[in-house]
Amino acid sequence: MTTKAKSKKTAKAKQTGSTPSSKAQKTKGASVKRAPGKKAAPKTAASPKKAPGKAPKKPGATRTPEAEAPARGDKKADSGDKKMPVAPIRSSPDKALVKFDPLQRYLAEISGYNLLTRERERELAIRVREYGDPDAALELVTSNLRLVVKIALEFQRVWMQNLLDLIQEGNIGLMQAVKKFDPYKGVKFSYYASFWIKAYILKFIMDNWRLVKIGTTQGQRKLFFKLKKEKQKLIDEGFDPKPKLLSDRLGVSEREIIDMDQRLDGWDVSLDAPLKNDSDTERIEFLSTESVSAEDRVAKKEMEGLLHEKIAEFRAQMSDRELDIFDNRIFSENPVTLQEIGDRYGISRERVRQVEKNVIKKMREYIRREIPDFEAYTEGVSSD
Repeated sequence: MTTKAKSKKTAKAKQTGSTPSSKAQKTKGASVKRAPGKKAAPKTAASPKKAPGKAPKKPGATRTPEAEAPARGDKKADSGDKKMPVAPIRSSPDKALVKFDPLQRYLAEISGYNLLTRERERELAIRVREYGDPDAALELVTSNLRLVVKIALEFQRVWMQNLLDLIQEGNIGLMQAVKKFDPYKGVKFSYYASFWIKAYILKFIMDNWRLVKIGTTQGQRKLFFKLKKEKQKLIDEGFDPKPKLLSDRLGVSEREIIDMDQRLDGWDVSLDAPLKNDSDTERIEFLSTESVSAEDRVAKKEMEGLLHEKIAEFRAQMSDRELDIFDNRIFSENPVTLQEIGDRYGISRERVRQVEKNVIKKMREYIRREIPDFEAYTEGVSSD
């Protein structure tokens, strides 16, 4: 065969995708025979062609999603790369884009409760009053939660702190209103409940306004919210807000006006705090009081009990005449005269006086001997 013919044959083989050497290899591979006593090697080249994207199916085995997962067109799975587990993303409240607001969350929750009609309100109130139905009471409370928020907002300018505290106290007043409401009087429940809600909110504000309560009576509670407002009103009208004028306007005593004005203008001061930063003297040391302290009352009671005990022992040492003079002259609220005692024992008045003086002297010496602190006690009593 000439060289020209060989080149034409090679070009034709390239176009058809086969070469003489490849045909020879196929023919050789198909005609290979197995030697006796040897196992045939796995035929990878002659294995049936599989459809792309499908895993080989084993006989008697069920196909699971986990087995099919790598063959679903996942390039990373086909290339042998393993997918790492992803940790859950946890957002911190400090790093959140929108800060969590419990008040807005509460308002969103109570907005889902529908308002009641007058007929439904009366029906629920009768069920609560007559049968104590807890489901009816719950519906009455939840449908009026927005009323509590509305009233609490009116007191926010006074409290100037967490509004949820006022809402919480108002909810307690709302539940109390459900217990006390009488549906047969023809009053709307929301109107009746508003008084209970305000009362509980007012009590909470006054109890927590300062460490020491500034108002306990009804008049003081009234002054707490109206005193400054009334004073400013009088100033705007050109009047001097004296306690007498404020008392006539508000219907309380002048003493209550003065006390409340002092409480509102001043703040709590600790009596145990020092007067200055570099001083050990406390404020309580400068407070004057006319009443006897508890320590002095206890000491006086103990001394009196001991004194009566020692006097009873001293009485046992006296004669009959001395004891008669002691009981009827020294320790008697209505003492008899010296002449009466002298006529009773046949002695003169002067002798009775001498015996009385001698009994008092012996008693003092005996008490001083038996009670060492008696002199200090008598000095304190005499100074008072």
